[in-house]
Amino acid sequence: MCGIAGIINSDPQREHALKRMLGALEHRGPDGEGIHHDPHATLGHRRLSIIDLAGGRQPLYNEDRSLVLVCNGEIYNYRELRQRLEQDGHRFATNSDCEVILGLYERHGDRLVDHLRGMFAFALWDTKRKRLLAARDHLGQKPFFYSAGEQGFAFASEIKALRALDRRRQRMNLAALDQYLALRLIDAPLTMYEGIHKLPPGHLLSLESGGTPQIRRYWHLQQNPKLAGTEEQLLDELQARLQETLRLHMESDVPVGAFLSGGMDSSLLVAMLSRDLKVKHLPTFTMGLNYQRFDEAPAARAVAKLFGTEHHEERVQPEIAAHLPDLVWALDEPSDPLSLCTWLLAKFTRRHVKVVIGGDGGDELFGGYDRYYGNLYAARYSRLPETLRRKLLAPAMAMIPESGWYKSIGHQLRWLHHLSFHSGSARYAASLNYFYFDPTRRRQLYSRDVQHRWPNLDAEAAIRRPYEESEGGDLDRMLYADSLVRLPNHPVMITDRICMAHGLEARSPFMDHELASFAARLPSAMKVRGSTLRYIQRKLAARYLPSEILDRPKQGFSSALPYLLQAEYTRLYRSCLRQSQLVQDRVLDRQAIAQLVDEHLAKRADHGNRLWLLINAEIWYRMSILGQSKEDLRRELAADEHGTRRAS
Repeated sequence: MCGIAGIINSDPQREHALKRMLGALEHRGPDGEGIHHDPHATLGHRRLSIIDLAGGRQPLYNEDRSLVLVCNGEIYNYRELRQRLEQDGHRFATNSDCEVILGLYERHGDRLVDHLRGMFAFALWDTKRKRLLAARDHLGQKPFFYSAGEQGFAFASEIKALRALDRRRQRMNLAALDQYLALRLIDAPLTMYEGIHKLPPGHLLSLESGGTPQIRRYWHLQQNPKLAGTEEQLLDELQARLQETLRLHMESDVPVGAFLSGGMDSSLLVAMLSRDLKVKHLPTFTMGLNYQRFDEAPAARAVAKLFGTEHHEERVQPEIAAHLPDLVWALDEPSDPLSLCTWLLAKFTRRHVKVVIGGDGGDELFGGYDRYYGNLYAARYSRLPETLRRKLLAPAMAMIPESGWYKSIGHQLRWLHHLSFHSGSARYAASLNYFYFDPTRRRQLYSRDVQHRWPNLDAEAAIRRPYEESEGGDLDRMLYADSLVRLPNHPVMITDRICMAHGLEARSPFMDHELASFAARLPSAMKVRGSTLRYIQRKLAARYLPSEILDRPKQGFSSALPYLLQAEYTRLYRSCLRQSQLVQDRVLDRQAIAQLVDEHLAKRADHGNRLWLLINAEIWYRMSILGQSKEDLRRELAADEHGTRRAS
């Protein structure tokens, strides 16, 4: 796990510019720095030493040094690839897992990515052809950002490195803000900045001398044909495949630990590592809360005791104002409640290990979110005559209070009723934006200037498009859209940026693309059966975990933070949104924001999630567009509701 950056142009001063970019990535690679410089390209690398500690420094070169490589990530099947290449006569200079990319390129050209199994973002410079080839892994675990213009082409692992290259004031991308407010994510190729782009997962980028970047997909998730076999046969194959990917993910020259929340994903992985792979005294890490309802520490402790792990637990009292500027800095985007939880856990874990196993991907591959069966129930509910739903049921739904936690029964019933008036991809998009800003709420939120200049903003297209690409039933379509859009741009993005802000490599076995391909072809009934989520994964977990752990209700505190910390949020609403710079710069409407705050504080409606998005968009705008420092912003956020300052 590292940070990479590069500049392709004829500027003789570009090496100095690249050093600024690498300085902005030091947190991703605190163990060393390497630079390649020639008349046409400068490539750089910040290293976090995981494999081949002594000899794995980058950039890496082929035998005649005509090819130059910088890579971020891990190639899990590198031993197999290395053996095959050596049999073909290739000689290696290091024991680095990434060096196989050079040999594969010499033999297979751009199709080298077909042979890789891992998480990666790399840039390969062909000095003879003056050609750059870049790629991002199949499911988007590793980031790759780029910009292209009159000053040439530049790329980096994080946006802050590209901003270090171009110090001029950036402009906000309104389409990206629209996606964030609607879906709580920003989908590739968009970023929050005009002129800076994300390479989508499973895509290649090539740049010929003097040309423009060419981008093409090299892989996508195949959902058909569906796998045949009995339930027991499919369960056995899932177990074998997960054992295999866990073995690959444990490849490391430094100790590896595991996040352990007490939920099914992390508990199953810890159980298999301990029982099947015979990992003794596996370091496990849990964050405890002083709120019993949302505290997962007791369940994690029980799993750790059952499998004899070397368990580490830290109890925290989250503070929002103290951490929000750090989170926005780490993400280069407005943040999410999940990012605060990950920040605290990663900081704690990094004191013990450099590499940690996590459970990202399980929900999206096996059907773990209640919106999956919620959409299926809404489809059945929609079969009732529309007049009945509008004239009789709609008034009843309107009587259910909006205040309270957004996962309350009342909220869920209103949600299902709302979905029943949509169908297909529109229904799934509505299921995602209902608790954030749907199109009507966004139109009310934007200033007249924005409504006039951009009348056709359509954030939901990011989720509708992949839903409509899929050829399966409703569940297959939802899972496909989530795997392409929500997974890489929400939980995985947060895990990468936040963990790497602390120099911690996070690995996600469920996101192995071969395991993901297997999961995608499982029959839908093996994933969601009635209201039972992750059916086959639950069956597998039952082979390892007792019922008191397996049947524990799903908890977690990220989604509950706006409610658990209501007093702090009340102060933030007023100190941050009362003098909104997005309002002053004619992006958002002052009256619309004031109405949301007033309704929420008076408990007439629940806008907790919406206000979180607005606070974070405001903080991002002040830091990233207006240039306010983290320290100044932290002091400002510490102001109480009367505008006075608290002691830092």
